[in-house]
Amino acid sequence: MTSKRSQLEQCSIVVADTGELEAIRTLAPVDATTNPSLLLAVARQQDCESLLREARDLAARLDYGDELARFCDAFATLVGQLVLEHIPGQVSTEVDARLSFNTAASIERARNLAALYRTLGVDRDRFLIKLAATWEGIRAAEVLEQEGIRCNLTLVFSLEQALAAAEAGATLVSPFVGRIYDWYVKRGHEVTGPHDDPGVQSVRTIFTTLKGLGMDTVVMGASFRTAAQVEALAGCDRLTISPKLLEELAADDGKLEPALSEGDVEMLAEQPPLTESAFRWAINDNPMASDLLADGIRRFARDQEALEELLTENLDLAG
Repeated sequence: MTSKRSQLEQCSIVVADTGELEAIRTLAPVDATTNPSLLLAVARQQDCESLLREARDLAARLDYGDELARFCDAFATLVGQLVLEHIPGQVSTEVDARLSFNTAASIERARNLAALYRTLGVDRDRFLIKLAATWEGIRAAEVLEQEGIRCNLTLVFSLEQALAAAEAGATLVSPFVGRIYDWYVKRGHEVTGPHDDPGVQSVRTIFTTLKGLGMDTVVMGASFRTAAQVEALAGCDRLTISPKLLEELAADDGKLEPALSEGDVEMLAEQPPLTESAFRWAINDNPMASDLLADGIRRFARDQEALEELLTENLDLAG
């Protein structure tokens, strides 16, 4: 019997949820995704000095924004470029989370990241720009997709976020399994298996709804706590999984059955697009989605600030 990881790869594209190059080399996923937390971890590594120096030099040749913003963007794309050397697919690079409620600024920052990738010789089909799935982030993605810049809408905790992103033409949505699971367990919800795991059920609902409506947007389950959660979503378009869980799946020779299949999804009647007011009310009326979206943006913003502090020290040393 082949490993559960090998079986999983027969029905879902496996994405590594890490920015660590050694882990990516070892795990050999198809795609990889980064965020401010992962970039901060990379920047703190002892052998990162040459990469930071290269990012500083690249940033010095740019002519937008302030020096620190350019340094952050240069570092993020250089990490992305290195990741792409070890995978056949795509890497996701995130726009500053503090811009999550500013459509125009998100578009500008995304264009700058895309331009940097082009400067580095990276084709557009090798990267995705990550944006928080706020109303403003989704509107930014709508414009960027029309320009040929493909987007990954992250921090998805509700069907309405996924629907709005798909209606806007987003390439991919990332619904978070583990954070939803954590939220409910913390409030006394007992989870005995996938059938009553709110995080797993949320992704299943998003997958069957988007496929049932004939939407092309890729669904990528994210933020897993256990291998059992991953197995319960086998067959989802993509699954972004931590190195620890990928290793656990690779070491397990048990049988894995696909839990989702686009071919088995019942087609749904077309529905009118979500309006801004309906979207905002749906988030407001869902305490879990409201709490986790706000918390996720805050967490990424704090890590972005920590990354900027680290890069500022590097700039000071350079001076």
